[in-house]
Amino acid sequence: MKQVVQSVGDGSLRVVEVPTPTCGPAEVLVSTTRSLLSTGTEKAVRELASASLIDKAKARPDLVRQVLKKARTEGLRNTVQAVRTRLDEDMPLGYSAAGIVLEVGSSVHDLTPGTRVATASAGHAEAQVVPSLLAVPIPDGVTDEAAAFGAVAAIAMQGLRQADVQFGGTVAVVGLGLVGQLTARLALASGLRVIGVDLRDWTVDLAAEAGAIGLIEEGQGTTDAILAHTRGRGVDAVLVTASTKSSDPVMAAVERVRDRGAVVVVGDVGVELARTPFYMKEVDVRFARSYGPGRYDRTYEEYGIDYPIGHVRWTEGRNIEAYLDMVAGGRLQVDDLVTHVFDIDESERAYETIGQDPKALAVQFSYSRQGVGRDPISLRPIKAGHRGSGIVGAGNYAKMTFLPAMKKAGLASAVAVTSNSGLTARHLAERHDVAQVVADVPSLLAMDSVDTVFVLSRHDSHAQITRDALAADKHVFVEKPLALSEDELESVLEAVQASERVLWGGFNRRHSEAIQQARKTLGGTGEPLVITYRVSAGRLPETHWYKDRRQGGRLLGEVCHFIDLASWVVGMPVAEIVAFGSGGAELVLQEDLVISAKFADGSIATITYAEHGHASSSKEYLDILGRGHTVTIDDFHKLTIDGKEVKLSAPGKGHVENLRLFADAIAGKAGDADTRATIASTAAALAAVQSLEQRTVIPVDPRVGSQPFNN
Repeated sequence: MKQVVQSVGDGSLRVVEVPTPTCGPAEVLVSTTRSLLSTGTEKAVRELASASLIDKAKARPDLVRQVLKKARTEGLRNTVQAVRTRLDEDMPLGYSAAGIVLEVGSSVHDLTPGTRVATASAGHAEAQVVPSLLAVPIPDGVTDEAAAFGAVAAIAMQGLRQADVQFGGTVAVVGLGLVGQLTARLALASGLRVIGVDLRDWTVDLAAEAGAIGLIEEGQGTTDAILAHTRGRGVDAVLVTASTKSSDPVMAAVERVRDRGAVVVVGDVGVELARTPFYMKEVDVRFARSYGPGRYDRTYEEYGIDYPIGHVRWTEGRNIEAYLDMVAGGRLQVDDLVTHVFDIDESERAYETIGQDPKALAVQFSYSRQGVGRDPISLRPIKAGHRGSGIVGAGNYAKMTFLPAMKKAGLASAVAVTSNSGLTARHLAERHDVAQVVADVPSLLAMDSVDTVFVLSRHDSHAQITRDALAADKHVFVEKPLALSEDELESVLEAVQASERVLWGGFNRRHSEAIQQARKTLGGTGEPLVITYRVSAGRLPETHWYKDRRQGGRLLGEVCHFIDLASWVVGMPVAEIVAFGSGGAELVLQEDLVISAKFADGSIATITYAEHGHASSSKEYLDILGRGHTVTIDDFHKLTIDGKEVKLSAPGKGHVENLRLFADAIAGKAGDADTRATIASTAAALAAVQSLEQRTVIPVDPRVGSQPFNN
């Protein structure tokens, strides 16, 4: 299918062929018929992407702070590489569209294939995967052209709801671009008087033709006119739908709103405000967040769990629904706002139009293709009889860490890649010489040319893909964690036992040079060790996918690394484990943790994992005492043995070495210690979760016996 994308680095546009995405349990797949360019938002996004690196930094100082923090903790070289990788990405454009449902997820019961829907949060593409609650059925009589306004209209409607003006009241809409025009028309349809204000006479005339009082922005003269139209009282609310770095629209609003009225900021405007004018009128300043309640809420948008109507009357989905009902009832007209329509192949012309034509208001893409296929996209031919690897997952870890490590390890380029979005898979394939981009995991596993599968997708998919790949007679390298539940682990073990192929885990730290040197000094087994492992993990934003309970949290997704490393240093599986969390979050989503593990030889290990440490702290600091030695490892870049620093020829966390050993295992040159350790460490991490639940010490069944991890 075709999709419009933009380079993050230079703002260049292109239409690319990507596989049709696959919908998840709470999603629907929609064949797009119309999509709307939000002229203000998308023009701003294009301008930022096209700006110089310095201008980008000025526009996003928050990201600059993140880069500086990363440089302090991970080094300049890694940070520069991360920034370059980010700037090299393609981003989808668009978020408001209409189309026809093709497929529905397993938990979606109120939509069926063939239903016409208005959609939000999807891009300009021939097919889109949409959260089920953001795919709203289109009433009869509403055109696709009008339905494509749904998400943008919901933004305008949410602004009005924040204003909370009762029937018969008066609002001023400042900024009469697309959102402003929709705001004015929705307010009029709701029985409000509307005063529209803009710098452009043609947008003022357009609002006036719809029934508003149109005023050109002239500073105090406009304020005087608004007061005259409201008997000297001022409007009940001012909705600022303009886009400007200046704070003038908000400061002017306080002069135009009545005593104890409201100013609602909808557009991207400056908000450097003087306190006194707002204080004297006790003006309520509010911000409207996108389409309405539910926006940016993972439970609503990703899990498909709606808010009870008795508690939240107007969600983002219900706002779109209300807009469609108003159009269907003839109370709202939007067709005259459409100034240009382009085919998706004319995307460059479309974006040039919104950048150059001052009267381009609502610009739409049209789509003629009603069906979508899932044929692979070939970027280069695969030689007959060639057997190579396939990659599942194309996120930042795959692009920034794993693929470069594969190259350094001497592994050949993959022959195929797949990801949920398709776009990320295409981008990875183009940058790393992957031959084909395929639609989904079953398609990749069906390829005769794929002999080995690298599972780099999100955690909740690991066990299923591993089972399926082993059943398809493929070697499997699976990033941690191997499984997120006891049932998943048991099913993987059954698949391993039924297969003659190699299963390998992404527990790379055990093969870092620092650990190899430490193990050489300490020996694989012997007298008990006392291990203290301190991890200053840093905070993650609430939107990070690690915060999704379906992914096992940081305990199963990251702390498993440290449990594994302690086990590898001791040289045997964990026998008993106990875990403590600081609370303040769901059980598995706690991010301040202490894990203590005991081993059959009497060794003990304590893992302290914290998110609130200072940025100057090393991320990982490991102390090992016993067997007559003291070993200290600082972020895998500094190794001290018995008080003397040992120079490392290849500092790092062992990604390259782990992949080389995986290749040896496939060639029959390595034993089964790594596979046994991966299974045992997974069992120990799952036991740590059980310990949190039961608040007690849990004996660990490692599933692999108690034999030492010696090849």
